[in-house]
Amino acid sequence: MEVKPIQTEDGSHSLYVPELDEHYHSTKGAVQESKHIFIDAGLHYLNLDTIRILEIGFGTGLNAFYTLLESQNRQLNISYTGLEKYPLKTEITSQLNYPELLNHSRLHFDVMHQTKWEEEVNITDTFSLKKIEADLASWSTNEMFDLIYFDAFGPDKQPEMWTSPIFHLMGKCLNSGGVLVTYSAKGDVRRGFKAAGMEIQKIPGPPGKKHMTRAIKI
Repeated sequence: MEVKPIQTEDGSHSLYVPELDEHYHSTKGAVQESKHIFIDAGLHYLNLDTIRILEIGFGTGLNAFYTLLESQNRQLNISYTGLEKYPLKTEITSQLNYPELLNHSRLHFDVMHQTKWEEEVNITDTFSLKKIEADLASWSTNEMFDLIYFDAFGPDKQPEMWTSPIFHLMGKCLNSGGVLVTYSAKGDVRRGFKAAGMEIQKIPGPPGKKHMTRAIKI
């Protein structure tokens, strides 16, 4: 899948996919979107010291990298699994400016992208990463998670990622009290996660988006 680097309004990079006419992040700001949706509304919402995270749409690695930084700053032990159907080449990820904008060395960001797929690797003392190359529609797991970052392309671009079987798969692999966060606040999406056994919270979205969804496993 062809991708083209772009710069978003907060100075951080994203990627544009001509085939889907879709961006990996909000053009209003990739870094501020990641912080608002996944860190502030997701990671900070949990009151846990040890956290197992599943990300749907590993993509540029921005959410994983931001989470790694939080694991260091807050002394959290995080085991992170990232699912991705279209892994990016290192010549693309090496151009992304997230470490510089977040005042951190490129070392950990580059290592995350260079590690082998399907293997769990300790990136730091507080953060381990396992990248899985897979199509969510045909993926299954017996693992349980405390937090899910649901960061797939939008329902209008990849409708197969926003179906009842997918919502139930997410609900099934969340621990009781576990949290799922996603940028989409469409009625069908909220109803789908509710039918999968989650309590739905429609909360303020990042700049450029009025609302987002936080779902809590009942």
